[in-house]
Amino acid sequence: MKNILTRMFWPILKFFEVGETPANYKNSHRVALNVLGALFIFLSLASAAAASSVGGLASLIPVIIFFSVGFVAVVVGVLGSSSAVSKIWGTK
Repeated sequence: MKNILTRMFWPILKFFEVGETPANYKNSHRVALNVLGALFIFLSLASAAAASSVGGLASLIPVIIFFSVGFVAVVVGVLGSSSAVSKIWGTK
């Protein structure tokens, strides 16, 4: 199942894949990325609830941005390699 999802989300993952595993990678980086992604998705849902009460189209911009950031973080955190997780955190 992971192979199928990796192929499906390869356009997202190929940007973060660098090829070599960094020396300072820790499993806590992956866990923190998944938690951060879940928080951003929750924030997008809360923004969507607030946007529905306001009713303007401009209020959907935070929803789209927060959901996109959260989705990419969860995809890289779950399916990405160690080097992809390190690249998203900026560690070398």
